Amino acid sequence: MRQPITTTPDQHKITLHEALASLPDAEITQFAEVFRHGSLRVEIYAPVEVDKQQPHVHDEIYVVARGHGEFLNDGVRQTIRTGDFLFVPAFVEHRFENFSDDFVVWVFFYGPEGGEAEGGRMKDEG
Repeated sequence: MRQPITTTPDQHKITLHEALASLPDAEITQFAEVFRHGSLRVEIYAPVEVDKQQPHVHDEIYVVARGHGEFLNDGVRQTIRTGDFLFVPAFVEHRFENFSDDFVVWVFFYGPEGGEAEGGRMKDEG
């Protein structure tokens, strides 16, 4: 996997173009990490034909950067398009389906393994 894109202390900006350029080979690797800070990991994800991802150990946010499709999240199917925000708690089954050829999402993983408890409290805080 490539190293995350390096930003300078006064510029924490990564364009969609830069993120997509970090994909080593879109036919083989459909995602790339582009930024990391503390528990936050940011990836660019451009699935090809089928979304093969499995549930993750961290809470996750998607922002649709380009395209449209459907999102299956814990058994609930929703139509999605550019600009939509999606949240997936840790360990929940989810995937993109029937998405356009130009479909791309920003992916944000954060927090502790196992996710955060509702209400902003960590699950292990009692």
